[in-house]
Amino acid sequence: MERISTPQQVFEQDGDVTVRTAEPTDGKLISDYFIANRSHLKSWEPKREPAFYTESGWTQRLIKLNELHRMGLGYYLLILDTESGEMLGTISFSNISRFPFHACNVGYSLGQCAQGRGVMSRALKLAVRYMFSIQNIHRIMASYMPRNQRSEAVLNRLGFKREGFAKDYLLIDGKWEDHNLTSLINPNWKAEE
Repeated sequence: MERISTPQQVFEQDGDVTVRTAEPTDGKLISDYFIANRSHLKSWEPKREPAFYTESGWTQRLIKLNELHRMGLGYYLLILDTESGEMLGTISFSNISRFPFHACNVGYSLGQCAQGRGVMSRALKLAVRYMFSIQNIHRIMASYMPRNQRSEAVLNRLGFKREGFAKDYLLIDGKWEDHNLTSLINPNWKAEE
């Protein structure tokens, strides 16, 4: 049976890149990804508790995330190599707000082995398309540290527009980091009838 996206589950493909909703059985896949990329992602992410790097810790987290998926309140997505099933990265949509805001935040990570191949641009394009067409989100907001030129390039490629600067915005690796604030507006948003 061919998988397709629904309001509760994301499944999008672009050739050798698949983006899908994380499932409760993905604990080992996700913990292995974060263990393998621990030093690579360290300077871009919050400090993580030990359970973040364990299968059981992720299994517990995925049970909660699955409930958010079901309720349409958040989406934690995996970026996979279509052929091998190898996990290449993550995309998460959080702080989903419906009427009258119709907006959310997006965050993402990409493994060291997938850098420089256009994987994140392709995956994020699929995920944004899902949020705009299936979830009818009007605005997706993304922030990035000014020194993160790769993240800036991805957002620029997808059409995100810079809207501001936030001093000491997020606690990253134990230090408050400034962020540039961007957003992307859904040109095809329609009011629900």
